[in-house]
Amino acid sequence: MRLTIFWERMAGHFGEAYAESFARDHVMSELGGRTVYQALDAGWEAKDVWHAVCAAVDVPADKR
Repeated sequence: MRLTIFWERMAGHFGEAYAESFARDHVMSELGGRTVYQALDAGWEAKDVWHAVCAAVDVPADKR
């Protein structure tokens, strides 16, 4: 998954403003105690981060 698609999906689920806040501030156990930005910076694949977000916040199946 390309990062542009990842960020489009984040904005589609959370809204533009909250997607940024969530990615910066929400520490997720699914990402090993990292935020979205920290996981991406650590080299996680965008698709794996997206799947972790989906699991953490119950993104509907049609948006996964």
